[in-house]
Amino acid sequence: MEAAARVIARRGVRGLRVEELAAEAGVSTALIYYHFKDRAGILRRTLEFISDRAERYTTERATGAVPLSPREELEQTLLLELQDEAVVRENSTAWGELRANAIFEPELREDLAKATLIWVQEIADLLGQVSPMSPAASLAASAERLTALLEGLSMRWLSGILPLTHARTLLLDAIAVELERLDRR
Repeated sequence: MEAAARVIARRGVRGLRVEELAAEAGVSTALIYYHFKDRAGILRRTLEFISDRAERYTTERATGAVPLSPREELEQTLLLELQDEAVVRENSTAWGELRANAIFEPELREDLAKATLIWVQEIADLLGQVSPMSPAASLAASAERLTALLEGLSMRWLSGILPLTHARTLLLDAIAVELERLDRR
């Protein structure tokens, strides 16, 4: 799965060739087909893998770390998607490639929608911890806006259009705006 994420991040979904994936993973193409059946299976499992990997690097805390306040937890979870680490860059690039390719490959849309919904719900839950009196629909709408903004900021940063520090500042400003908006309801 790591090899698939690397190849998709480097070549894009349309550039994904099973032979190149097998070489990157150090296995035979027959083994790839045995485990994933077809290209769609590879893409589906890669989407699951990068979603799981993002969850790990955005939620894991060092043993003995000082507990964060709900707002700090929310900010850190979102900001960890914007860090100049190879695994984050690869994950974000592969996610963007899979998202963009869903336009042309409808079979990816359902899996992408599911992964996005899980992510939005996780952020809505964190927002609910910060603003517990807010209605669920408002929390979901704020989470939708924040995750969509984060995806856009990430793509701008990865493509060199936006400095990382500025992307992080914009995200923190957006979190403040969303929390203020929730508090007014």
